[in-house]
Amino acid sequence: MRPADIEVLAVPGRPALRGDLLLAAVSRPDLETDQYRSAIRRIALSGGESPWTQGPRDSSPAISPDGRWVAFLRAGEGKGAEGSPQVHVMPVDGGESRKLTSLHLGADAPVWAPDSRWLAFTAREAEPGRYGTEDADERTPEPAAEAPRLITRLDYRIDNVGFLRDRPKRLFVLDTFEAGEPEAVTPRDYSVSLPVWTPDGERVVVIVPHDFDRTETREHDLVAFPVDGGDPEVLAVCAGYADQPVYGADGTLYFFGTSHEDGVVVASNAGLYAVVPDGKPRRLTDVETVDVEPGSGPALPLGDEVLVAVRNRGAVELRAIPTDADGAKLGDLRVLHAGHSAVHGFAADGDTVVAVVADLDTAGELVVLGSDGPRVLTDYSKPLRDKGLCEVVELETTAPDGYPVHGWLVLPDGEGPHPVLRVVHGGPFAQQEWTVFDEAQVYASAGFAVVLGNPRGSAGYGQSHGTSVVHNMGTVDVDDVLALLDKALERPDLDASRTGIMGGSYGGFMTSWVAAKHPDRFRAAWSERAVNAWDSFAGSSDIGYYFTEGYVGADPDEQRRRSPLSYAADVRIPFAVVHSEQDWRCPLEQAQRQFVALRQAGVETEFLLFPGEGHELTRSGKPRHRVQRFEAVLDWWSRQLS
Repeated sequence: MRPADIEVLAVPGRPALRGDLLLAAVSRPDLETDQYRSAIRRIALSGGESPWTQGPRDSSPAISPDGRWVAFLRAGEGKGAEGSPQVHVMPVDGGESRKLTSLHLGADAPVWAPDSRWLAFTAREAEPGRYGTEDADERTPEPAAEAPRLITRLDYRIDNVGFLRDRPKRLFVLDTFEAGEPEAVTPRDYSVSLPVWTPDGERVVVIVPHDFDRTETREHDLVAFPVDGGDPEVLAVCAGYADQPVYGADGTLYFFGTSHEDGVVVASNAGLYAVVPDGKPRRLTDVETVDVEPGSGPALPLGDEVLVAVRNRGAVELRAIPTDADGAKLGDLRVLHAGHSAVHGFAADGDTVVAVVADLDTAGELVVLGSDGPRVLTDYSKPLRDKGLCEVVELETTAPDGYPVHGWLVLPDGEGPHPVLRVVHGGPFAQQEWTVFDEAQVYASAGFAVVLGNPRGSAGYGQSHGTSVVHNMGTVDVDDVLALLDKALERPDLDASRTGIMGGSYGGFMTSWVAAKHPDRFRAAWSERAVNAWDSFAGSSDIGYYFTEGYVGADPDEQRRRSPLSYAADVRIPFAVVHSEQDWRCPLEQAQRQFVALRQAGVETEFLLFPGEGHELTRSGKPRHRVQRFEAVLDWWSRQLS
């Protein structure tokens, strides 16, 4: 796989299924337009697929309960409302779509009411005179000419979105049969998210920051808002974050959530909860062993079970939780799909269950899950395989303290001995998956063996695995990172004298840390969007005000002891500092401070800065920037590991 081959990475979104109608939006990077193109495809349950829409940016299909209509989002090519996602609806038997919204900042995914007539969605609403809207004097000021922002809270912005308090996310409803503007149901005082209709169609349940967001909080409530006016009702007060609410056929409200009751606000396994009338939400899953993946979509109640995606040792499995479960462990959950793969979306209608499944050969295919095993319906990744994918080998070893360490080796073609890159993922509470990883494939195709893994602090191996680095970062996680590298270097086709380390975010922290603490292990380092100094990160990052204390603690001396910047003078290998100008998760000052400290210490250092990008450059940045980054990575390592 070459850098420009990201164009063939076709990724299906979460599917929609009703009867024999199966729809999914498929997205691809487009280097010519420097955008992501997506269109909705119809997939036949017998196999094969065809266009449902032509795009260029269609997403989030939702089929009405009566099976007659499809609502979806469509974004155009212009600015403002024209270029923002807007709600459209079209009949299932084809024809022209009808545009239902023209919101300046666009709309989120539409959700059908039980009557198949009304839709609910959330959308950001800008203060007058901001983000290209007219002010009180009917002027549209440029961003630099907008009025100043008065900031009184810590949670005023977030990476990849921007400022929050001047454009709250409100709940809207609209009648698809009547022309007219959508009606706002919630006030501008706070943001809401992830709407779901009550079974009677009279209210919409959304997630609201606890106590209606009156002060900074890391807890959520589930609140029902009557669509025809009236006071909201708090249905559940959650002990942590809440995500993806959904109703079962019997009227039970389920949601994914975490608990902060033990005082730990980071590295928390997400579980499945049920809302008990007039009581505390009941957690159906075990805190230690079950880690639900909300990114794969909401839970799916089916009879006396609820389907959920679960992270497990690099896999994302589809499992069934009994509705009467109480702290069910991972081994107690019925398996619908597991193995060396990741379920990135799923849907069901009647006895038919479909999923988007990615593995080491695909970026995602539509699969029917039946009693006779999975049946693959699509072949979106054939162009990717035709480009050539490198072999992936599983690695297992132990750290010096005997702790098991798990990961993978991506091998270049040829006999070797190959130079080696130890690539560390971000998070840290995330997991490297059993799926095509474009970065590793690009590096391996260029001749570098790539070592990947999930050291302590990662997700998917139990909550105690994730929390092992809380107030302990840069200790046992380092042991695991190096132990996995040592295991790979036992192979005669790898060259232990030509090794490099690289990573982004937490992986960038690890790279900066190891380059200072273990400089003799590597020839060079590539540290990207890293946390290098916890003291300034605490105030400059969008999440720093709680993330730093959660992982490192509040003591300034301890923050400095855990900061790679404190040891920059100990680095003795060539070092690349890589960052994005608009990164608010790990702000630019983290890179600037590290670059200056390294240069002043006499370290051979380069600083690569991407304009206009945020923290997600490598995953969802501009396609051309992603290719340019790949080219820079390969150039760096060809110079350092030759």
